[in-house]
Amino acid sequence: MPGAAALALLVASGTACSNQAIDQWSRGGMPEGVTKQADIVQTLWNGSWIAALATGVVVWGLILWACIFHRKKKNSPDQLPPQVRYNLPIEILYTVVPVIMVAVFFYFTARDETEITRITKAAPVKVAVEGYQWSWRFTTEYQGQKAVVAGVPVDLSKQSAENPQGPQLVLPVNTQVQFDLHSPDVIHSFWVPAFLFKQDVFPGNVRNQFQITTLDKTGVFVGRCAELCGTDHSKMLFSVKLVPQAEFDQYIKSQAGSAQ
Repeated sequence: MPGAAALALLVASGTACSNQAIDQWSRGGMPEGVTKQADIVQTLWNGSWIAALATGVVVWGLILWACIFHRKKKNSPDQLPPQVRYNLPIEILYTVVPVIMVAVFFYFTARDETEITRITKAAPVKVAVEGYQWSWRFTTEYQGQKAVVAGVPVDLSKQSAENPQGPQLVLPVNTQVQFDLHSPDVIHSFWVPAFLFKQDVFPGNVRNQFQITTLDKTGVFVGRCAELCGTDHSKMLFSVKLVPQAEFDQYIKSQAGSAQ
C-alpha cells in the first residue's frame, strides 16, 4: 500500500509538472498575464513565433532539398548545378516575400501597440508612480481617497518568491487602472512581468502614462526596475497585489484614514 501511494503521488506530480510545462510552452515562455493588455501581448508573441517557425520550416526544407538534389555528381565532379543568380522571377521573390513578412509584422505590432497604450478617461483607479534611486512611491487615488506607499532599497538576502520585499501596490481585480509615471532623478523602468509590459520612467517634465484592465486573478506579482539606474538598481524591487473589490475598498479606507 505505501508503495502504491508513492507511485500514485509520483504519477500525479509528473502529470502536474507536465501540465505546467505544456502551459508554459503554450505561452512561449512568457509568464501568465493578469491584465487584458497582457492577453493582447501574448497573442502577438504567439503569432510571431508561429510565423517564425513556419519560415524556419520552409528554409530548412529548402536547405535539405539543395543538399539532397544538388550534390556533386560522381561521374562529373567538376560540373556545377544550374545557376539562378540572374533569374529575375526568383530574385523578385527573394525581395517581395521578406517585404511582405515585415509589413505584416509591422501592421499587427502597430495595431496592438495602439490598443495597449490607449488612454481613456474612464479609469476609476489612478496610480502615480514615482521611481527614485533606489525604490518606488505609489500614490493610489480612488473615489477621492488616496493611499501612499513608499519603499527603500530592498535587502536582497530577504527577497524570495513567497515573500517579496519592497513597497506593495494594491489594486482591485476586474478594474481599469491608470498609471502616471515620473522620476525625480534618472531614468527608471516600471516593469511587472505579469503585465507583459513595461514603461520607462523619465525625469523632468516628461510623464509616461498607460492603462491596464486587471483580470479576475488575485495574487501577488513581483515587479522591478528594468533600466540600469545606478549602484542599487538591483534593489529597486516592489510587488503588485491584486485583491477583490471589497478588500480593495477596505484597504483604501484604512490607508486614507491612517494618512489623516
